[in-house]
Amino acid sequence: MDSTPSPSSSSAFDLVSSALGRYIPRGGAAADAGSGDAQGDRATRRRVPEDPAEARQEQILGAVNLDRDLVVTRCNLDAPVFAGLDAVVGTPFVDLLPPGDVPTVTRRLRQVVETGEAHVARIQRLRRRDRSELVVSMSILPAAAPEGGLTVSLIAMARRLHLYAAETAIGTSLDIGETAQSLAESLLAWGDVAAVDLDFAVWTGEGVSARPKGRIRLRRAALVPDRPWPEGYVTPGDDLPSDASRLLAQAVLRDDAPQTIVIPDREAVERVLGSPRVVRALVPGDRSAGVACVPLVLDGTPPVVLGVAEVWRRADCPFRDSELLDLQELVARTAHHVDLARQHQREHTQVLALQRRLLPRSGGDTIEIASVYQPATPDSAGVGGDWVNSFPLPDGRTALVVGDVVGHGLGAAATMGQLSMEARALLSAGLAPDEVLEHLDETVALLDDAESGLTAGYSALGSTCCIALYDPVGHQVTLSSAGHLPPVLVFPDGHADTLAVRPHPGLGAEFALREPFDVHTFGAPPGSLLALYTDGLVEDPAISIDEGIGRLTDAVSTVHPWDALQKAARHVVSVLAPVHQRDDVTLLLARMIGYRKGDTATWRLPARDDAPARARAQVAALLRRWSSRNDTRDTVLLLVSELVTNAVRFATGPVTVRLIRSGHGLLCEVGDTGHGRPRLRRGGLLDDGGRGLHVVHRLTTRWGVRWTDTGKVVWAEVAR
Repeated sequence: MDSTPSPSSSSAFDLVSSALGRYIPRGGAAADAGSGDAQGDRATRRRVPEDPAEARQEQILGAVNLDRDLVVTRCNLDAPVFAGLDAVVGTPFVDLLPPGDVPTVTRRLRQVVETGEAHVARIQRLRRRDRSELVVSMSILPAAAPEGGLTVSLIAMARRLHLYAAETAIGTSLDIGETAQSLAESLLAWGDVAAVDLDFAVWTGEGVSARPKGRIRLRRAALVPDRPWPEGYVTPGDDLPSDASRLLAQAVLRDDAPQTIVIPDREAVERVLGSPRVVRALVPGDRSAGVACVPLVLDGTPPVVLGVAEVWRRADCPFRDSELLDLQELVARTAHHVDLARQHQREHTQVLALQRRLLPRSGGDTIEIASVYQPATPDSAGVGGDWVNSFPLPDGRTALVVGDVVGHGLGAAATMGQLSMEARALLSAGLAPDEVLEHLDETVALLDDAESGLTAGYSALGSTCCIALYDPVGHQVTLSSAGHLPPVLVFPDGHADTLAVRPHPGLGAEFALREPFDVHTFGAPPGSLLALYTDGLVEDPAISIDEGIGRLTDAVSTVHPWDALQKAARHVVSVLAPVHQRDDVTLLLARMIGYRKGDTATWRLPARDDAPARARAQVAALLRRWSSRNDTRDTVLLLVSELVTNAVRFATGPVTVRLIRSGHGLLCEVGDTGHGRPRLRRGGLLDDGGRGLHVVHRLTTRWGVRWTDTGKVVWAEVAR
């Protein structure tokens, strides 16, 4: 039994199919097509009009009936515009197609047979017997009962309609390669081979000079059709031989407007190019062919030429004046799309350079980092307002930062970069996460111009940010959030939960009640996994935001401690990212490793005069167990003595000494309850004091101060 669904008797497709079925006559031309005349008396068929204007007032609608095997059963292609199409009853319909289009169109035809759902108004090329092509709008409909099979309607596209359709298609992408490819595909309606060669400065997004000096470097941006080409022929991505820029150079250096250059046959082409090597590079084949070279021109005084479009066709089919006018009109209409793609390419390059500087590093001995950034659309310059960063702090901790600036493109990226770099500088200076967010909030409120920012497609007002600091000694995570979604923490046993972070307005949210940023501290044992992300990963119109966060929690909890972290991050994004992204997607995974217990030691001493001596004794015993070199041991002992002496002299309360052994050195920390900031000052030769920090500065590779809830910590690093 035939299970193919048939259209309802009241459907629009049924009415159209019935009308087309009545349009195809059962006698006359259609009957002749199935008679003995179809065996090959093609001389009686109508010629292809020399000028399309001859057929403009003629019928442009044709129809073909196919059976379920895609064989022609009836047809009406008698209009002059269809002359040369051999739609013979009993032959496969795919014989009308260029070989490269057969698989795609066959798949569409069979899909309509099987589902009964029509394919409507797709641009398609049909091949005439003289190997030229006709551009049509083709619709595939299930034939109305009782015929069954298919009805294929063909509307020959008038030049004006083709120009409009081509320009519309070319303007759909801001990628310069895709734009050039769309232009080449549109130009193929006028010839057998089409290519687009661009000034190298256009290809890279640089500015184009109206009066270039010297030779012009050209790169092939697009070439159609896609087929094997002879060795030496220039294909997309290749630079043209330097001599090949002669035609474009002539167009650029003209005093008047650049004009189309037509070379009618191979002999003339060889004379113009003058070199067998250049001929092999530019002429698509060994047979005689003519070419029309149409400059891509930006209007101006003087005009700027971006490149050249080349249309090749057999020498026995010369270009008519009307065709050249159409070619020039299409290229002129689409030159600005190429320039927009050039500007986008420049912005894309700048933004990617910025993002590369912001991408997280892989981590270190105490933490492993992996991140995924996925822009919402290819036209967002490869980056948007999402930003993610991780970097080691001088005191041995690691900072993890994720934020989101509204919008896309260079403006959003610049704002993103400014906030990211400011956050890094403040964190490296020893400020706590909440203090850093306070400074970022002031920066956004003071520097962001909301009106100009929104006009450019972005605004820093309302940006969100989450800052987490991982302490590999205490195995703790300290974080603050400004309007950001809560992180997810997976414990070593696989249990995962969202961290309870009190919500806070975004940065620069002047409309909201100004409140201090909260600081939250969570335990993160070795083997824990922390996930920071932006809302694009969990927002989906079909589910609530809480459900989206729950799905992320479930997905992250399946990451095994032995899994490669970068691969796991990509898997999580592939599972969770919405099919139709409306926002950028960012995920940062951090696997906590921490220091081994034997690599750290902490002592708490009373602030008395004997504290430096007691600290030296404790540290000396530890360094002997660690088998440290004598010179390293002497340096660390002097360093600890100076720092503890300063803590006892200028602060009150207990003194905490901590020593950490890392892969690259020894980190010494001395904490106290004082709030004064140690400063390195120039001192005189006869001064009684002030030399302690000079000693620290000379003995260490770097040193600094970080602030705590109870006071401060002075840290210093010594090479092992």
